[in-house]
Amino acid sequence: MTATLAQKIIARACGRESVTAGDVVTARVDLAMIHDSGGPRRVEPILKELGVGLFDPAKVVLISDHFVPGDTDEGARILDLTRAWAREKGVRFHDGVGICHVVLPESGALRPGMFVVGGDSHSPTGGAFGAYMFGIGATEMAGVLATGEIWVRVPGTILIEWQGRLGPGVMAKDMMLALCGRLGMDGGKYQAVEYTGEAVAALSMQERMTMANMAAELGGQTGMIAPDAETARFLRGTGADVTGWEQDWAWLRTDPGAELQEHHVFDAAALPPQVAAPHSPANAMPATEAGKTAVNVAYIGACTGAKYDDLAAAASILKGRTAAPGVEILVAPSSRRDQDRAADDGTLGVLEAAGAKLLPNACGICAGYGAHRLGAEVTCISSTARNFKGRMGDPESKVWLGSPLTVAASAVTGRITDPREVTE
Repeated sequence: MTATLAQKIIARACGRESVTAGDVVTARVDLAMIHDSGGPRRVEPILKELGVGLFDPAKVVLISDHFVPGDTDEGARILDLTRAWAREKGVRFHDGVGICHVVLPESGALRPGMFVVGGDSHSPTGGAFGAYMFGIGATEMAGVLATGEIWVRVPGTILIEWQGRLGPGVMAKDMMLALCGRLGMDGGKYQAVEYTGEAVAALSMQERMTMANMAAELGGQTGMIAPDAETARFLRGTGADVTGWEQDWAWLRTDPGAELQEHHVFDAAALPPQVAAPHSPANAMPATEAGKTAVNVAYIGACTGAKYDDLAAAASILKGRTAAPGVEILVAPSSRRDQDRAADDGTLGVLEAAGAKLLPNACGICAGYGAHRLGAEVTCISSTARNFKGRMGDPESKVWLGSPLTVAASAVTGRITDPREVTE
């Protein structure tokens, strides 16, 4: 029988030949990812109450990213607890080297076909690698850590097809903001959102990660992209052995004729750069429709907006330019690895020459942490995934969302700007 990519992975995880949308099954977890905020401090009390340990420490990855760099008493205490738990349990631990959704794949932990849970809402990022990955809360994560299993209602698949190629000045972030605007933040209906089409196939893995990540903003349980040669290239760069990937991954496709819940088709070539007005990603519009909205802060950060490809995109705009008077550029690279790469090839130097201030490799103000949270009178153009009221600081601050290209262009002009204005 025909099946979707999501159904195939879930069927393998629960040991069945096939599953149907709506089935409730118990799936074996290949990997569980937790971080310092929702991890040890939340799950360990539950495990102790149950009197159990970890089902398999080798299948647990812990990453510190929310309270990094630990510059408050609370942050330092939580990081100390996190590190002690990692030593005690013997899990794989990445400490202060970047945001979990970026560090996990760059460490080589993800593989196509895996069934993975993460203790964070943006865990669908893993779906960019042809895995089934979704976010769960601390109570449910404690159950996973204890048993290695989780129940799941098999989702329907919403297939989103992007035909054609993206034009100049347009990135994956623009695709996702457009989808949020068109379909709404419940458009994913807590189903599996699968991206396909020529435009998606042409994206780098880091751009695909942005698309899978923001399935959360669409209200999907996960976002998925079938693995291909680009997936193999990225994984090979992590040191993974991907010999025979074409044969091994051949099953990881949505079959022609498989039953879909919805199928949407969009023209990538017709998509202009997008922005989203406060206070929702669904308030999306072409950047040219934002008027002459002045900005005080241009923030290049978060798991959706400060990977190497994002930093390079911003640098392509900022090279030879500086921030407009009264505009502060803040850059928080998503991982130490990407920051080092950007430093080695001069990308970071371009950003700093433009006036950018470098922040830690952490979630930072995207999640409301750190010393640079926005003040009451601040208008920010940000490469983050969300612009909910008060999320990045004072409830009176105003956050607009855009791609790294749009953020950089806006920093140069001092107002929300279509990046094509400064490149054409």
